[in-house]
Amino acid sequence: MSEENEAVVDTSSCASCGVSEVDDVKLKECDDCDLVRYCSDECQKNHISQHAGACKKRAVELRDELLFKQPESSHLGDCPICCLPMHLDLNKATMMSCCSKLICQGCDHANQKREAVGKLQRKCAFCRKPIPSTKDRADKMIMKRIEANDPVAMRQWGREKYDKGDYSSAFKYYTKAAGLGDTEAHYWLSLLYQNGHGVEKVMGKVIHHWEEAAIGGHPRARHNLGWYEGNNGRYERAVKHYIIAAKQGHDRSIKALMNAFKIGLISKEDLAAALRAHQAAVDATKSPQREVAEEYSRMWSSDD
Repeated sequence: MSEENEAVVDTSSCASCGVSEVDDVKLKECDDCDLVRYCSDECQKNHISQHAGACKKRAVELRDELLFKQPESSHLGDCPICCLPMHLDLNKATMMSCCSKLICQGCDHANQKREAVGKLQRKCAFCRKPIPSTKDRADKMIMKRIEANDPVAMRQWGREKYDKGDYSSAFKYYTKAAGLGDTEAHYWLSLLYQNGHGVEKVMGKVIHHWEEAAIGGHPRARHNLGWYEGNNGRYERAVKHYIIAAKQGHDRSIKALMNAFKIGLISKEDLAAALRAHQAAVDATKSPQREVAEEYSRMWSSDD
């Protein structure tokens, strides 16, 4: 069977021996593409030499379909209390050690204000557990979450180790968190590989973790991919990455698109569409409650 004709093969039959799928014969797709199916591991092994070229090409296409799909939201998702999209600036959010929930600045401030007015014990705005009074108690809460296989807690602990320069331990926790689906952990793994912290510098692994993070909705990782593609002369791919990140509200990607427009890499219409989507994403993160919290934060910062 030629590679040219393989893409139109009837996948209701084994690509190697031709047996059709019936009650007692179950076909499985190729491990890397969706072009062919096989009735057994032996048939798949026998067909490798014929299928390899088309398989590799299709696998790249499938990866790009996944990579360049616009995420429904950023990797931060929505605040679990007000259900509004989280701001990309993590200084406008609080990570709770008790339940590993990321709470927006507005909900956290409103909860603290309610407790202050009512002279109530400080509790998590989400799970209602008492706020730990010391770092040691907070650390114990995180470790308890880690024991329960919470990837966010693992990533938090990885960051703790990273900040202390214990990169080997950071790598361990980030790797486990990423394996459990934590998008942010993939981004931190990319930093370890990029800087050679605790691991050998390997650009291929940097790109892999950027891609995994970008697929999970991480706009900064997506922006980095745009930078990398642009530096390697793949301008069309770079612009695609910047557009996706800009639509998530990423400011640096909008600036990159403006620069791309100046040298003719993006049309006026596409830039305008990206600008509108960027503004819509930023506006979606705003609320009166969050504005009050931000003003309160600015007021105290200016007093320092």
